[in-house]
Amino acid sequence: MSFRTNLQYLRAERHMTQEQLAMLLGVSRQSVTKWEAEKSYPEMDKLIKMCQIFECSLDDLVQGDLTDRDPVPVAATVPSGPATDVCGYDEHMRKYSKHVPTGVASFVLGIVGLVFFEEASGTPGFFNGGIASGWSGLLGLGALFLGVLTGIGILVSSGMEHSAFVKAHPFIEDFYTEEERLQARRVLVKGVIAGLGSIFAGVMLCAFVERESGAGWAAAAVLFLLVAIGVWMIVYAGMMYDRIDIADYNRSAAEELEMEDIARIDVPEAVRDELRSARRTHKKIEAICGVIMLVATIIALTWLFMGPSLAGTTWDTIDAGHAAVDSPVSYFWLPWMVGGILCAIVTIVIKALDGD
Repeated sequence: MSFRTNLQYLRAERHMTQEQLAMLLGVSRQSVTKWEAEKSYPEMDKLIKMCQIFECSLDDLVQGDLTDRDPVPVAATVPSGPATDVCGYDEHMRKYSKHVPTGVASFVLGIVGLVFFEEASGTPGFFNGGIASGWSGLLGLGALFLGVLTGIGILVSSGMEHSAFVKAHPFIEDFYTEEERLQARRVLVKGVIAGLGSIFAGVMLCAFVERESGAGWAAAAVLFLLVAIGVWMIVYAGMMYDRIDIADYNRSAAEELEMEDIARIDVPEAVRDELRSARRTHKKIEAICGVIMLVATIIALTWLFMGPSLAGTTWDTIDAGHAAVDSPVSYFWLPWMVGGILCAIVTIVIKALDGD
């Protein structure tokens, strides 16, 4: 019995289309077609994965006869009809859509903690040109760094998990229905409106609290808290909408593949060249943006800790309340914002020049 016959039988036994098997194996449908036409042969890692999917040994799959074995349970089959999510794409993307905005919001919540504890200290802090003193100041710094570290941890771990998923499933067959697409659009509209409303409410409430009570730090804490909520809503809604664009996912999957992975993909040479070009463009953007953000971080930290001495003042002077508003420390966060804008410009320019 040939491998071709076994594969065709096992697919039919589970009501599995070539597209569905390709999604499970992380290959194109054309690859499965060539295997069953005996025009090419899968690599060892794909054979092992097929053994896991079809619950058989490697010898039986390649050289044995699986057509006379007992049928598999009904629960192990893939339902016939329209394309289905056989590799857990939707569940993965829903979880990823929650993790990313949570990581981003953690950065903003760290600022909320900094502002809150600085208010308790009663001394000027980062946002008006000084550093809060005493335990309140230390707690404020602790809250800031905790928020930053938490955000980085969430973003890095979710990014690694997503990268692993993309490498395992570089091709996904579009299985979303029109009703699901309509629902995603509704989530996008509601999320953007609610997020912008939260940010606007934060701005208005901040102005009201500061005008009525003069408690500027309390107003700032409320502002950043509502901004964190608004940012979470907007990013989550946007990612939930983007998840239904399967075509864009399949295109962007090339950016996650290494050159050796692209070389192993069973696709026409012209397509392989396009994937290599897209990967080179992505690595170029990664390198340039990495340098930009590293320089921005160095400038921001230098600005933060050396700003007063560069401006001819000292922290003692600032803590005493002098030159607080004019201190350059008030704007230490600007290099990161400029770096982010530069990265966006670099991405657009390089993709345009490379014809991506």
